[in-house]
Amino acid sequence: MLAAAKINLALHVTGQRADGYHLLDSLVCFADIGDVITVRPAERLSLSLSGPRAKDLPQGADNLVFQAARAFGLNLGAAIHLDKRLPVASGIGGGSADAAACLHALAELWDAPLPDLATQLALGADVPACVEGGSLRMQGVGEVLTPIKLIPRFEIVLVNPGIALATAEVFRALPRKDNPPLEAMPQSRDSAQWLQWLKRQRNDLEAPALKMAPEILTCLTALHETDGCQMVSMSGSGATCFGIYASAKQARAAAMQITAYHPQWWIRSARLG
Repeated sequence: MLAAAKINLALHVTGQRADGYHLLDSLVCFADIGDVITVRPAERLSLSLSGPRAKDLPQGADNLVFQAARAFGLNLGAAIHLDKRLPVASGIGGGSADAAACLHALAELWDAPLPDLATQLALGADVPACVEGGSLRMQGVGEVLTPIKLIPRFEIVLVNPGIALATAEVFRALPRKDNPPLEAMPQSRDSAQWLQWLKRQRNDLEAPALKMAPEILTCLTALHETDGCQMVSMSGSGATCFGIYASAKQARAAAMQITAYHPQWWIRSARLG
């Protein structure tokens, strides 16, 4: 099962609760690339890891995928395998996407209902959105989800400079917590209208993330300088950045162009929607 990369096309921080959790207003879409979760029947619960990013993750009970399996509260077994391909702590929801894919896979394997919303939130603020999938407006602390049906499918390039950023630290560095919410969204699938709308929105975490990792500016600049790039921004709390392109051919060419100059970066072309 694909644990799709989560992309915040816009992310506005609109407040902070007394318990410290931040209130968000974000447009979230999912790419056609990600990690892969597989499950098979077994007498006990176990987790194995493979893939180019497996070394960056804890194994066993400390892994969010294992915690997701425990969240069912069932004394059932399964052999879970995670093929880890997305960079960790990169602002594209890798851990949350893995947890959500594990929940779906085990619900099918065990013929059990998914854990409730509160349990999903306890795993991570992005987990409910990753469980829901599709294009979403995510509000509150991540629990208020509204499907967005009219957004077009965007071709993108994702770029990460190999820097892990802790989400909590980026939020702590945010100087203002009561920013305006998203503007009213376009009521058509017209790509030009959506692009103009996106250019007027923000990622309020970009400024504090840039202070913590100046390399993000290099990523944004590299994307902006490619042929056919229509807009650039940072996803989530960083450090992954994205560029939007008019066609898959342009996106693939841009990914190759950036790779030629920055072979050590993680760079992928993908489609949203």
